[in-house]
Amino acid sequence: MDKELCNKLCLWASRYHTTDFIGSDPICIPHRYQMLEDIEISALMTAVLSFGSRTQILKKANGLDAIMNHAPLQYVLSEAWKDDFRMGDTGSFYRMLSFAAIRNLFEKLYAVYSGHATLENVLMTYPGNPMQKLCAFLEVSDRSPQKKINMFLRWMIRRQSPVDFGIWKQMEPAELIIPLDTHVCRIAYLLKLTDTKAYSLANAKKITVALEEVFPGDPCLGDYALFGYGVNHREV
Repeated sequence: MDKELCNKLCLWASRYHTTDFIGSDPICIPHRYQMLEDIEISALMTAVLSFGSRTQILKKANGLDAIMNHAPLQYVLSEAWKDDFRMGDTGSFYRMLSFAAIRNLFEKLYAVYSGHATLENVLMTYPGNPMQKLCAFLEVSDRSPQKKINMFLRWMIRRQSPVDFGIWKQMEPAELIIPLDTHVCRIAYLLKLTDTKAYSLANAKKITVALEEVFPGDPCLGDYALFGYGVNHREV
């Protein structure tokens, strides 16, 4: 990668990787909390809702936070979610995400925290990289880009960040895969970090490898460069 492109990516990362990023991003919801378990729960549930416009994501994530009475761990352990999200309820909670699907997530989280564990510790019992571990826990495919899962993992694992939490210490930032969305994919293609616009896990990995050259050991710092610039500009 040429020096000019490296400098451009570093400049964009420094521009968007700041506390100013938090206010309009879904990560602002878990940033309300201090306790590790509250952050894990709030962050996972917010990430699951993170598709569509950021305005709508924030509206629904705020609504779910209110349903949890702004006390995620207490809500999970209280089992109040059994009444709020009925088994077999295929009605839409948010777009194609049903009430039953949300209940399923709370069931998994209840199993974690009622066992006096943290989500990170439970994930460490699964094989593979962070994405594979979380996909296995959630029982979803690890062969698709899984943007929401990789975004959540970035939040939990990236350290010394003004935005990400870095509260998980048993997994490394170097193991992360970039959360692939339309902005990241478009800018990465325009910059020739990849030769395809395909929304695929292979492409997410290819872009991550390219960013590793610029941000050794922390390729997802490049997410701020590509996403931040992509949201704010139509052209490179």
